[in-house]
Amino acid sequence: MERVLDGRTALVTGSVQGIGLAIAKALASAGARIAVHGLATQRESAAAVDAIRTSGAPDARFFDADMRNPSAIDRMMADVANWGGPDILVNNAGIQHTVSLAEATRQVWDDIIAVNLSGAFDTMRHALPKMAQRGFGRVINIASVHGLVASVNKAPYVAAKFGLIGMSRVAALEYASAGSRESGGVTVNCICPGFIETAIIEPQIVARAAHFGGDRAAGIADLLAEKQPSRRTSQPEEIGALALWLAHPMSHNVTGTAIPIDGGWTAQ
Repeated sequence: MERVLDGRTALVTGSVQGIGLAIAKALASAGARIAVHGLATQRESAAAVDAIRTSGAPDARFFDADMRNPSAIDRMMADVANWGGPDILVNNAGIQHTVSLAEATRQVWDDIIAVNLSGAFDTMRHALPKMAQRGFGRVINIASVHGLVASVNKAPYVAAKFGLIGMSRVAALEYASAGSRESGGVTVNCICPGFIETAIIEPQIVARAAHFGGDRAAGIADLLAEKQPSRRTSQPEEIGALALWLAHPMSHNVTGTAIPIDGGWTAQ
């Protein structure tokens, strides 16, 4: 792998597992130091740090912050800045709770908006001005197809992801002229996954499987048939590969986008 991110530091929220870990490993393979983050035990965080170093990161360190707590995010961003970054910010931390609008509690709403939207606002407002000063920066927000289209029983999640895409586009416009082609510029983009094989969709799979006597494969097939025309899930590593491309210096003019990886879901 070409070490195009040597000397860069990336903060990837929610990077102890799933999509976040895959993105962290992809950026590490190109030479970036990785600030690892997530809700994890000491053993889990240590395992993630080791995996990221093995993938090529010259250094990796775990940073702890509850993304529902702005003060905790402020502290984390100050700590990462003191460590030398972030040059690349990936807002991947997210939660979902499938529930009807009528049955959703205010706590469910507050938690999902806080983690999936407000947390990204707090990291971006710290990171982007410093990126502009350096003339290089990449913000990659992991949104969702549910930032582009709606589904029933996901009002808080859809609201957060639509908001994340909108906020990202504003930030892209505000920082579009920062830096230069030579320095790499500052870009802000969203990746919008469809069904990815991660823990976040497991409750939906279990619910569908229950209609088929607990057959998990049948539950997955039924879930995808409704939304994703390819009828194939994606792997976290596929999201990591796109994130790495967006972080590449050659992507200096790719900004304000929301790129689906959804097997044709949003083409319908």
